[in-house]
Amino acid sequence: MIPRLKPILGMDEFLSLFCRISNAVEHFENEFAQAAGVKHAIAYPYGRSALWAFFKALGLENAEVVQPAYTCVVVSHATVLSGNTPRFIDIRLNDYNADLDQVAASINENTRAVIATHLFGYPLNVDSLNAIVRSAEERFGHKIWIIQDCAHSFGARWQGKLVSQHGDVSLYGLNISKMITSIFGGMMTTDDANLADRLRKWRDENFHQAGIVKSLSRSLYLLAIYPAFNPSLYGMMYWLQEQTPLLNSLTKAYHLDEMIRLPPDFQDAMLNVEARVGLAQLRKYESILSARCENARFYESRLAGIEGLELPPMVDGATYSHYVIRVKDRQRVMKEMARRGVQVGQLIEYSIPHMDAYRKYASGHSFQNSLLCSQTTINLPIYPGLSEMELQKISSALIETMHVVN
Repeated sequence: MIPRLKPILGMDEFLSLFCRISNAVEHFENEFAQAAGVKHAIAYPYGRSALWAFFKALGLENAEVVQPAYTCVVVSHATVLSGNTPRFIDIRLNDYNADLDQVAASINENTRAVIATHLFGYPLNVDSLNAIVRSAEERFGHKIWIIQDCAHSFGARWQGKLVSQHGDVSLYGLNISKMITSIFGGMMTTDDANLADRLRKWRDENFHQAGIVKSLSRSLYLLAIYPAFNPSLYGMMYWLQEQTPLLNSLTKAYHLDEMIRLPPDFQDAMLNVEARVGLAQLRKYESILSARCENARFYESRLAGIEGLELPPMVDGATYSHYVIRVKDRQRVMKEMARRGVQVGQLIEYSIPHMDAYRKYASGHSFQNSLLCSQTTINLPIYPGLSEMELQKISSALIETMHVVN
């Protein structure tokens, strides 16, 4: 079976588990900042830890944070657990990003931050966002921080300029499902030297160094990934997850989407072994981005005009962390694709303000686009390393599936 996602791991990442690099985390920060086109990067154990720590380091509390209703729920977890309130806005269906008209209407005297999520690798119009926020700052007389959520948009560009070079800070997640990985981990970047010093100082005073046991467990986790995503073995993994309670329960226990909480180790510092793997991944950074764009173009050429498929847009500057399609009967499409040897994903299965834990933050709004996407989106395998034969198989399987379900 072709997996829905697959980290791009090779001999370099394997060897990085056993090599020793002095100040590996600092080296990773420096090289990551260079890749993101900025001057400073601060490493964390998770992207959500970085966001939580940002609010804490700046003393932001009892404030409203404008953010999309359709994105990974851990963004909202970090907002709430830092003592702030999410102010949700709906998305647009043409690129899955925030409706900027709603952003402008949602900012008020209590707003202290706007999180601009560039979902699925699509760049938000950062020029318009910046103008909206600058105008609001003049109107209300205080700073409103712009946080670029780049967890899905490594290397994405707006009008030729990296989205990470806009706003005050940019936020990245680095788990195995992301475009590059450091096993787990997160990063926050900025061009502001004073802000970087402040964030780093607060992190160093409030985060803890984990011991050898955690380093060993992270290494074993990465080693397990190599066989787990092998296409020859993945069919068995898929069966265990879908047909038995074993992996299914473990997956649900890890995500904990219905609970507002952060992982138990969210205040651990990034491990050296994670930084070493991240450094190995950065050497593949440009080729990973290029391959995703090429695979997206392949799908566009094969799937355009197929009845029942709402294809994603092809956008200049997008880097396609996911190739997302809307279909009417998602569960049936996923089942039919699995019968044909292809796993497709349903990445964000919720609209956050429709979740029980977040209904009180909905402010009476319906968020219809977010709800629609939570019920109808699938994503095709798009990772580098897919052969032309595999891409053909995926496309043909989807075309055959749509003939069955239409």
